[in-house]
Amino acid sequence: MREIVLDTETTGFNPEEGDRIVEIGGVELYNHMPTGRTYHQYINPQRGMPQEAFEVHGLGDDFLRDKPVFRQIAQEFLDFVGDAKLVIHNAAFDMKFLNAELGWLNMPKLPWSQAVDTLDMARKKFPGSPASLDALCRRFNIDNAARTLHGALLDSEILAEVYLELIGGRQPDFALAGRFNADKGTDTEETWRPRPRSAPLPPRITQEERAAHQALVDKMGDGALWKAFV
Repeated sequence: MREIVLDTETTGFNPEEGDRIVEIGGVELYNHMPTGRTYHQYINPQRGMPQEAFEVHGLGDDFLRDKPVFRQIAQEFLDFVGDAKLVIHNAAFDMKFLNAELGWLNMPKLPWSQAVDTLDMARKKFPGSPASLDALCRRFNIDNAARTLHGALLDSEILAEVYLELIGGRQPDFALAGRFNADKGTDTEETWRPRPRSAPLPPRITQEERAAHQALVDKMGDGALWKAFV
């Protein structure tokens, strides 16, 4: 199964008000493992960069002036994406911009069914907890020290690690059906065996979550099934 972990940077929040994409980054996964293939492109938005957006990603007018405009990279981007699932944090935002840019060029838009929203996944898995990319990095002990500014490729690489934790942790060749050869685009029959961990993983449940669970069990009374396992 091929997936692209994707992120964009923009000039603002709304393409209908003239905001444009200025950077796209993508990381390819196959069977939930990075293949080493990436996509990265800076884009000239053909408009000035608002100060508020510049403070988020640091991409200014002088830097973007000689970069290609979206129509020059659109087909290459679509070719890279293909029919892969698009793993995006807050997918509605990025899909809105990508489809606006494609629509202005009368090119095929990306189906909403192609997107996997990790923000929605995190909110369902950890209800009531912060679900920003930085918050999830803290939860999963993922190093994001290099993320002093937003950057599409860096954020995609970080999100790929977060996504793999959200679906249960990185599991090479989950189906045990072979390994993907990124250079040839084929599966190779190689048997994979897990190696034992050098140290147990630290618990991921917080003290607040533990207390909330205990309070719920207490409300069930003495006959609660949970108490048989305490």
